[in-house]
Parts: sequence; structure tokens; C-alpha cells
Amino acid sequence: MTAINESRVLADARRIVVKVGSSLVTNEGRGLDEAAISEWCRQLAQLVRSGREVVMVSSGAIAEGMKRLGWAVRPKEVHELQAAAAVGQMGLAQMYETKLRENGLGSAQVLLTHADLADRERYLNARSTLLTLLRHRVVPVINENDTVVNDEIKFGDNDTLGALVANLVEADALVILTDQKGLYTADPRRDPAAQFVHEARAGDLALEAMAGGAGSSIGKGGMITKILAAKRAAGSGASTVIAWGREPDALVRLTQGESIGTLLVAQTAKNQARKQWMADHLQMRGAVLVDDGAVAKLRDEGKSLLPIGMTAVEGEFSRGDVIAIKDATGAEVARGLSNYASAEARLMCRKASAEFERLLGYVAEPEMVHRDNLVLHR
Repeated sequence: MTAINESRVLADARRIVVKVGSSLVTNEGRGLDEAAISEWCRQLAQLVRSGREVVMVSSGAIAEGMKRLGWAVRPKEVHELQAAAAVGQMGLAQMYETKLRENGLGSAQVLLTHADLADRERYLNARSTLLTLLRHRVVPVINENDTVVNDEIKFGDNDTLGALVANLVEADALVILTDQKGLYTADPRRDPAAQFVHEARAGDLALEAMAGGAGSSIGKGGMITKILAAKRAAGSGASTVIAWGREPDALVRLTQGESIGTLLVAQTAKNQARKQWMADHLQMRGAVLVDDGAVAKLRDEGKSLLPIGMTAVEGEFSRGDVIAIKDATGAEVARGLSNYASAEARLMCRKASAEFERLLGYVAEPEMVHRDNLVLHR
């Protein structure tokens, strides 16, 4: 287990996912809270100016759609909920675009479903798009695509979506802004002896009991979903903070090292979590053979694997599969996530990146395996 300086978790975070819930975004369902969204966008801009990358996961489309349609009661019919989401998403995206632009930032609307992240190809496409947006200092504003999903393919709540997005972009931290100060050892409205939890280890089972238990009636959208989201985010090395969304300058103060809300610390460093997952793969779909020059660049210089150093391809694999990298004798040198499928890889052997478009008709990445997605064989 890697030692983590817990007081520096948020201060050292370079890539942060911020999730805000419907009750905050829509001021308890009364319509989009322009002042609150403006304030969060101001803080996001301050984080970007300090050199950080930020992603916003925001609820609120259905509640805003209900207001625009003049519906006082949340409908139960799926198609009516989907219609409300479609109407409300227009206002939600417009509000974020306006407020982020006022603070000098570009924005992008990204709607995801569980199927997008369950399918390998769509997962990698979503990841590539989000990382490209971040490189261009654009803030992605993500919501579940409620217009097309049903209960069978829903994330269930945007806390889960926030954690999955943190995993998707390999964030350092997930900040869940809610209408509560954080986690208590029990419900403080019912138990006067309840104590506030300032810091704990993400994934600690005792936290689920504090939040009401996995089967609790307060589950959906309640504290339990936030605890489970923190556990999920910790799987890729991201720590989570649960904090009150109306705390003045909460995002800025957190990144300055101030203790706000409940900090749930991931036990494994970000890079270690991903590389350990690759190292633990028992079965791989295929491999690429590389020349001695490529082996030296991987081992001695810590470089990515480029197709020009590849001599042959073994097996059949898809983009995103973990593949072995072997030397001329067939010994495994490393393994990593392939940016191309085996059929494409065969065309790319011994070819420079300048030739990819002619060979494939498109260019995804210049590397066969990026160094961030590669672990050397020990």
C-alpha cells in the first residue's frame, strides 16, 4: 500500500471531477439556480487558471424541463421523464455555457449512458474526446442521457456517473457537492450523538453502515450513493470529497489544502492502480513483437511503443485490450492497452505515424501503446 499525504490530496490534484446534484442546481426543484451555477463556474475558472483540469458532472435536466413544461408534479411515465430531460437539458447546457464563457472558459456538453462506458470502443472514444477537450482548456459538462435511457441501462444516479467519469479520465480527485455538510456517523437529524466524519479511507465498510446501509430507503441520491461512488473512484486511485455545495469558495479552498467536508482517501496511487490492473491480467488476446531498439526505448527511456518498432502481431485483439509486448525471442517485455485493433496493427508494423492516415483512413493516436498505459515486465 502506498503512503499518501492526506492533507495534500486535493491540493496536489491536477485533474478534478466535480459533481453537483439536482437539489443544488435547481434550488430544490424550483428551476435552475443561476447564482449558484455562476458561482461554481467562477471557481472552476479559478482552478483552470491555476493549471488544473476540471470536468463538471451536473444533474438538473429533468427538474428544469418540468419547470419549462409547467409540470408541478414529477411524472412517473418514462416517456414523460425523457421528454422533460430533453427540454431541460437545453436550459442546463445553455446556463453552463453562458456562465463558463463569462469566466473566460469554453464548455462542451457530453451526454453519456451506461452502454457508452460498458462498450470498449465507445469507452475509449469518450475518453479520447474528454482528454482532448481538457487539453484545449474546455470544461466538459456531463450528464446522463436521460432522453434515451431506461431503468435497465441507467447509471442509477449521478454520484455513480461522477465516479465512472473520474475513472474514465483518470482523475486525481472527485468532489461531490451536495446539500449536506458531509458524512456523519449517524443521521444527525435523528441521533444527537452523531459525529461528523472529517476523514476516512474510501471503501471502508463501516462508512456504508453510517450512510444507512446498501439497502436503505435513503439510497438513491442519498449519502449511501456518495459513499459507494467514492469506493468506485478509489479503484482508479481518485480520492473523494463530499462537501456542502453552498460553502463559500469550497472548490478553491479545497485545492488550497483546506479541510472542508468529508475526505475519503483512495488507498492506491492513480498510476499504480491502473498499472496493477494491467499487470494482473492472466489472459491476453494477443501480442506485438518489437525490435531491439523499441525494447531499449521502453526499458531504458520509459518511452511509448510506436508502430515503427513493431515487427509482427500475434492473435486477434480490439482497441483497448491489454496486449503483451515481446522481444525478438518471444519473451514478454511489457504489457499495455492497445490503441489499435490487431488488423490495424498488422498494417502499421514498421510504419511511421505520418503514414497512418494513408494506411487506415484515419489517425487515432500516434502510439500503439502509450507509456501511461504500459507496465514493464519485472
